[in-house]
Amino acid sequence: MHILVDADSCHGIIKDILYRAAERTRTLMTLVADRPLMIPESSYIKRIQVRSGLNAADARIIALAQPGDLIITDDIPLASAVVGKGCLVLNQRGEMLQEENIAERLSARNFMTELRDSGINTGGPAQLTQKNRQSFANQLDRLLAQKAVVQK
Repeated sequence: MHILVDADSCHGIIKDILYRAAERTRTLMTLVADRPLMIPESSYIKRIQVRSGLNAADARIIALAQPGDLIITDDIPLASAVVGKGCLVLNQRGEMLQEENIAERLSARNFMTELRDSGINTGGPAQLTQKNRQSFANQLDRLLAQKAVVQK
């Protein structure tokens, strides 16, 4: 399993959780962004900076993603694309996005986009809470523990 992170929109606290988990479990992780990133020195963690542009980081993640990889993103269209490739997707709130729920999430996202495009203020996403961070960390630990069992 390789962890690919949509780092343009990833909260710092979530990155910190990911850095510690990658080191602890010796899991390769790549952060992809269209701006420079500071990452800890590690043989398990690397970064890729893509050119600026709409969905440039998403396109690189899709190109790199292999079946069984874990993708960290809140981007629903990106999640849909990599779920279709056989990847696991975990959002920053600790929710798994899978074949069973991605179509519904994509439909809701598209509906909200239509509302915003027609001038209706839909507000933004809710703040990331301590409960969300804990849920993310717990789900990440479960996924990495499953990876360790499979490798044995």
